[in-house]
Amino acid sequence: MTTEDGFARLPRPPYYMVVFTSTRSPRDEAGYAATAQRMVELAQAQPGFLGAESIRGADGFGITVTYWESEEAIRDWREHPEHALARGQGRRDWYDRYELRVAKVERAYGWKREA
Repeated sequence: MTTEDGFARLPRPPYYMVVFTSTRSPRDEAGYAATAQRMVELAQAQPGFLGAESIRGADGFGITVTYWESEEAIRDWREHPEHALARGQGRRDWYDRYELRVAKVERAYGWKREA
């Protein structure tokens, strides 16, 4: 799913990606880390989940990208009851702003320096 350097290990395209860009609120830290970890565990157990990559800066700006086999898998994840509860708490307590974007990946390539 994810390599030791944080990159998702993915199949050849096509597949889908959900990009969640957010700004954390300074108001409430209670339960955020535990809920975020729980969402990763739940997503990994969802049929059609392929991987995830995530980073958050010290200023609270973060990007999480999840990868999925199909739009149906994305819809099923969105409708998961525990995920819906976490989204509600995120709006109330943890985020000042977020944007969600869904895209189909048609091509993918990369490069890695060898030691």
